[in-house]
Amino acid sequence: MAESSFKRKVIGFVARLLKAIPVIRPQDLATKGTGTIQCKDNERLIGQGTRFQQEIRPRDLLQLSKTVKVEVLEVLSDTELTVKSQLNEDAATLLSNCIPFKVIPHVDQSVLYTKVHERLEANDCVLIFPEGGSHDRTEMLPLKAGFAIMALGTMVEKPNVDVKIVPVGLNYFHPNRFRSRAVISYGAPISVEPEWVESYKQGGSAKREAIAALMNAGYEGLRSVTVNAPSFDVLLIIAAARRLYRPAAEHKLSIDQVVELNRRFLVGYKYFEKDPRLVELARKVQAYNETLKYFGLRDHQVERTATNVFSALPVLISRLLKLLFLAFVGFPSLLANSPIVILALLISQKKQKEALAGSSVKIAARDVVATWKLLVALVFAPALYAFYSVLFFVYLRLYHSQMDLSTCGGLAFALWVAQPFLQYVGMRLLENGAEIYRSLTPLVIAVFNRDNAAGLRSMREQLSNDITTFVNTNGSVALQDFDPHRFDELEPREKQKSALAGLWSLDDLSPAKLRALWEDRLDFGGQSDESAEEESL
Repeated sequence: MAESSFKRKVIGFVARLLKAIPVIRPQDLATKGTGTIQCKDNERLIGQGTRFQQEIRPRDLLQLSKTVKVEVLEVLSDTELTVKSQLNEDAATLLSNCIPFKVIPHVDQSVLYTKVHERLEANDCVLIFPEGGSHDRTEMLPLKAGFAIMALGTMVEKPNVDVKIVPVGLNYFHPNRFRSRAVISYGAPISVEPEWVESYKQGGSAKREAIAALMNAGYEGLRSVTVNAPSFDVLLIIAAARRLYRPAAEHKLSIDQVVELNRRFLVGYKYFEKDPRLVELARKVQAYNETLKYFGLRDHQVERTATNVFSALPVLISRLLKLLFLAFVGFPSLLANSPIVILALLISQKKQKEALAGSSVKIAARDVVATWKLLVALVFAPALYAFYSVLFFVYLRLYHSQMDLSTCGGLAFALWVAQPFLQYVGMRLLENGAEIYRSLTPLVIAVFNRDNAAGLRSMREQLSNDITTFVNTNGSVALQDFDPHRFDELEPREKQKSALAGLWSLDDLSPAKLRALWEDRLDFGGQSDESAEEESL
């Protein structure tokens, strides 16, 4: 973990409990350089008002912009230095004029590697994030060399240790939302080949080649357990195609199977990326997605528009009444939690802006938003509930003076303990209300826009046929283990008998019926597994 995180009270406390190893990140030590610099030639920089000899050492980095850095080879004087390699086009353009700069000092990480070697020799596991930082891109960043150096260095210094590297993929669904979901996938362990260890011992180019070989193995291992799309638009196309592929659509898939199928579809997409048939199919899928967006529908809601008017209208009225009831019942919970909600939004948005300003890899910094929402809730929720308990205690003392102090204190403490459960129930009621609200659109279309609904269903049916035919015909070309009958053993997906499915019936409130309604909650409200991956990373 970054050493800077250890300085934070809560995070640092947890880090020490987890026996985390602090990592000094050079970028955390960056300082503003004195004066300005510009290039004299492709390997030499000159400064104006600079203090190179006091502020800069060989192997330090000079940060010219958020993304452009150059490494110092030698400091010649206070106003002149040489760089390790020739300036690239971006650096040369920036240094054509005098510009300010930051100095990122070179950090000796030998202490870090020694600690890692000791942990591995003791048969401990070391968890490392080889991308070097969190981000919200749809594809992995290039890996840092640290994990390869740790593994190879351990096996050189500790010959009795056989290091195995296990790729772990983190696949998030709506990561910036409260109570989102994640799939953690474990790949096949990667062995450190003996020839890599021998090459590492030799040093020089052989050492670099060994590190590169292990890094490549690690990269491929991580790709096998993560979903990597070249862009968010491609990810949406892949998600839609996966939902429309009949063998998968007709069976119930677990969330980890959804992630794996998305990954396999991406492998096929990249293999046939230039194929005119796939290009045309992708265009149709994108048009279908745009049509759904226009009507305010999700893919899994399209078939529900087939309900006839006489069936859909009573359901629409019933759900409107339920929505009013749930909104009324859940409003007190929303009001009680509003300070946390407002505070989490304000703090997370502030941190989001800071992260975007200081990062060259984040797109919208949704990872930062998710982190700070969680931290704010962990800290301020117990404090807010304690505040409400104190108010309750004061109320009891003022208006129920016959109660003794211990009774009032006990009741206030009981309220503090019970509040998380009460608030959770209220929150779930609000969530169900939101899901019912989203389920109204297909009913409205089924009642008032039947011609367009029929056209949309026909469009979906044809597209589903085209995707299924293309995948079953060409799947074995891109994937050696392709099997069109892969999901035949899974439980078939329950078909919608009618739009009345999920209604609360006064003449059938048996435990079995209530349990079925609860288990069908996602599908009933419109936030099913079929749409969750639209924001997965």
